[in-house]
Amino acid sequence: MKEYQLVAFDLDGTLTEPKRGLLRSFVYALSRMGVDYGPVEKLTRFIGPPLYDSWREEFGFSDAEADRALSYFHEYFDTKGWAENEVYDGIPEVLKTLKEQGKILVLATSKPQPFAEKIMAHFDIAKYFDCLSGAQDDKRADKKCEVLAYGLSKFREIPKDACILVGDRKFDAEGAAICGIDSLGVLYGHGSREEIENAGFTAVCETVADILKYV
Repeated sequence: MKEYQLVAFDLDGTLTEPKRGLLRSFVYALSRMGVDYGPVEKLTRFIGPPLYDSWREEFGFSDAEADRALSYFHEYFDTKGWAENEVYDGIPEVLKTLKEQGKILVLATSKPQPFAEKIMAHFDIAKYFDCLSGAQDDKRADKKCEVLAYGLSKFREIPKDACILVGDRKFDAEGAAICGIDSLGVLYGHGSREEIENAGFTAVCETVADILKYV
């Protein structure tokens, strides 16, 4: 098994289950925009990728409409939605084990930096990480390859072939590939089995505990 020195993690769908708070935030925003968004459960497709780009593509929003939709999203998420979240069972133990093994841990998330930091602190898992890299806002530096590249830049002494990103969506595999590192897709998150198995991940695992078998 390959030995990794640096392990980067996605946040939503990988470390935490944010579904309840995000879906409520999506519904609030899209309802305020008068959008027919269909069955609520199908909104889970927006968990992970940057909302600004996703909603413009999906609903044909203009720049101004996308800005307004995001402001409505934050009206709910910033006050309630961020806390309607939970850490997946076993994640603290996995992170603790990796740190005891001497790994460098990096968070690479498309969620805006202030909320990433707030959520990580709230669940007392920020203490395991050497770098938290999130989006600067909802529209800039929010692609996975960009936030991942920033985190990797803090540890240039570590060869890229000794780095891996753990994530639950195809965007994680794509971002890792652009940055030239390996990737591990998790099947317990928000990506379907079909998405994960066809996304180009270096390896795929079923459970939280299985992460330790690969990294």
